[in-house]
Amino acid sequence: MNRRLINWTLGVGTPLLLVTAWWVLSENSTNTFFPPLSATLERFQALWLFDHFGSDVMLSLRNLVIGYALATVIGVGLGFATALVPVARWALDPLIHFLRGIPPVALVPIFISLIGFGLEMRLVSITLAAVFPTLIATVDGIRSVDSTLKDVSAVYRLSRGEKLAQVYLPAAGPQIASGMQVSLQVAFIVMIASEMLGSSQGIGAMTLLAQQSFMTSDMWAGILLLGVIGFGANLVFEVIKNKVLAWYVGSKRLARS
Repeated sequence: MNRRLINWTLGVGTPLLLVTAWWVLSENSTNTFFPPLSATLERFQALWLFDHFGSDVMLSLRNLVIGYALATVIGVGLGFATALVPVARWALDPLIHFLRGIPPVALVPIFISLIGFGLEMRLVSITLAAVFPTLIATVDGIRSVDSTLKDVSAVYRLSRGEKLAQVYLPAAGPQIASGMQVSLQVAFIVMIASEMLGSSQGIGAMTLLAQQSFMTSDMWAGILLLGVIGFGANLVFEVIKNKVLAWYVGSKRLARS
């Protein structure tokens, strides 16, 4: 219990300490590119809680959620097919290893050329960039399932659907969740990049416009918002993962104690 309390205190105290240091160091700043934190927070409130919340913040969050959800469904589905169906493995393995080596942000200019600057480009960019961590983690998780579990499922004559739901998915679940968490981070990065390169709306586009217009308080407010969203998304994912994989989290805690 004491260890958990210390970890929680560090997790909360470190960001508070950094924000306090930022406030103190920038309080009397006259540097155009490093405005006081108080001015940044004023612009944060004006921009992101009122003026641009519906038009830009919700748009970015919608693209992130839709793109990430599609990437998860495609990644898990193709991962199961690649790991369990020999024909799919032979057909998809070379393509997966080729595409995974391309930096996710590098895909954005390609989709701008092929699709244009619309909503479809942003969703396709987020989805295809975020699909690979989940896909690869699913393939590795399925392939690493203990052979004893496979033998037991064969003895009990489980159907293919029962094997997937009761054997493969629970056994590979922790590894799939790890891949999904990486995919979430990739989706967030590509969401910002697609807005900066190919959109006039969204948090990324507004932050870039502020930088180009030398509106530094607005730029810092956008960066602050992106940090808050990234931190919040990862926190929500951790909570859901710990609920869904409670048995796995509990076994790890017991092993450490």
